[in-house]
Amino acid sequence: MKPNPHFYPVILAGGRGTRFWPLSRKRRAKQLLALDGKQTMIQQTVARLLPMASARRFWVITNHDLRAALLRQLPKLDSKQVLAEPVGRNTAPAIGLAAFLLLRLDPDAVLGLFPSDHVIADFDQYRATLSKGIEIAAAGANIVVLGIRPTRAETGYGYIEAVATDANGSLRVRRFTEKPDLATARQFVDVGNYFWNSGMFLWRADTLANALRQHLPNTAPILEKIAASFGTRKFAETFRRLYPKCENISIDYAVLEPRSAKGEGQSRIFCLPSDFGWNDLGSWTALHEHHVSKSKPADQTLISASGSFALNAKNNYIHAPGKFVAAVGVSNLVVVETDDALLITTLDRSQDVGKVVKHLDERKLTKLT
Repeated sequence: MKPNPHFYPVILAGGRGTRFWPLSRKRRAKQLLALDGKQTMIQQTVARLLPMASARRFWVITNHDLRAALLRQLPKLDSKQVLAEPVGRNTAPAIGLAAFLLLRLDPDAVLGLFPSDHVIADFDQYRATLSKGIEIAAAGANIVVLGIRPTRAETGYGYIEAVATDANGSLRVRRFTEKPDLATARQFVDVGNYFWNSGMFLWRADTLANALRQHLPNTAPILEKIAASFGTRKFAETFRRLYPKCENISIDYAVLEPRSAKGEGQSRIFCLPSDFGWNDLGSWTALHEHHVSKSKPADQTLISASGSFALNAKNNYIHAPGKFVAAVGVSNLVVVETDDALLITTLDRSQDVGKVVKHLDERKLTKLT
């Protein structure tokens, strides 16, 4: 399928990845790490989208701590295409600014929103699904979300409830549900018409701009003013001065949930069920499971080190580069060593690692964050 010349990938790359501490830090966040191969997560994200859009059509939204490193890792992108937020304001202002910028550059722009730290196994299926989604988004005031068929009752993801198949082969979205409890997640999986929210969306720039004007009437004019200054000497100062005035809100709460509340007949939000081997690698446990699913070692103990020995060690993840690691009689552990920190937790508690970073922030131990 011929790529759409009006398709613009917008990658959100401003997060800290606190659940991957101590490897992930403010200036070396998760998206800058090579967690699944030789390329970093952001490099992989760009590489799998490049067949669908030239480098000049990519935009990256990040922060000042990460911008320089991102530019080093993405030499094909023009520095003007990597925007650093003066302050974090969640996903709605970030993607909204991209929409208003692109609307000025290309009235027919179709914008794709992509997290910077996901894993995709089947590139061909991924790009085929995106092509279909771009076609639906370009056809009118439609919003398309890529929904992942759930393989288990997962409480760490948001869910999409979808209904009857539309004429374009997609499903109409009835509602979005934030991370449910385990019992609810099991119900969703059993019913069969719920999908994990991948965080990947497609829409025309004017569709998103109009939605923001409707649902965020105070923030939309601010973003328009910032976009109007792009390419001028006043842009940096305008961005710095006005952006903090934007509401701190996610695109899900700002646009998607209000739109889906209208009902499937009016919301014009479509879900494309997807089977391209998606993983958001949200924790050390998720990374362990991802590597196990690929290599399937007998004891499921994964050790990244200069050398290792394992005896009666089952289901562990150990990262200690430059060290010889001996694991004897231990199970379900996560051990991650860096030059200045050591993390020891269990696979079933690795979601709590972000609390370590919160503690370090409160104690102002900035050298460790």
